[in-house]
Amino acid sequence: MNNSVRNSARLMAAGLRALLVLTVVCGVIYPLVVTGVAQAAFPAKANGSEISSGGKVVGSSLLGQRYDKGKDKDGNPIPDLRYFQPRPSAGLGSNQTNGVNTQYDLQISGASNQGATNTDLIKAVKERKKWVSETYGVPESKIPADAVTSSGSGLDPDISPEYARLQTDQVAKENHLDAAKVAQLVKEHTDGRILGFMGEP
Repeated sequence: MNNSVRNSARLMAAGLRALLVLTVVCGVIYPLVVTGVAQAAFPAKANGSEISSGGKVVGSSLLGQRYDKGKDKDGNPIPDLRYFQPRPSAGLGSNQTNGVNTQYDLQISGASNQGATNTDLIKAVKERKKWVSETYGVPESKIPADAVTSSGSGLDPDISPEYARLQTDQVAKENHLDAAKVAQLVKEHTDGRILGFMGEP
């Protein structure tokens, strides 16, 4: 009996020691080392790829952002066409009726998980196509998919070159700029495929 109690006590003590050592190594030392290396080698990325303007952090290059100029009579945001419009932000079932995540809210980001036959998704895509077609004066058949569908995260900052080119004339007009210069800027800021063959520009 005493042997089994002693053995149990020894096992518990060994377990507690292992727990303490692993907690210190994995919960304190490892995070500090990784954080230190990241701050030393990649400080901008380690701090969230922040974008500053006038000495103030205004966003992140990893997150999409909307630019609106107020709301209409129904409370829907009115896009500011001086800026290139992002892809729609879904975010856990957001839609025009509940107004969830229309501003790329980090707290409720994510995909809508709606399938291609979902009637709500089909309706939303049709409405978005109509808006893009009327706003930029292009036929619906020429509208790229990323103009009317959200990304998996609902936060993707990138749009396709096709969607950027579609908006170029309007952005130039709104900012009193030469359309050819804006088109050149779009070309200069288009990222190619990774290693030349992975993904899309």
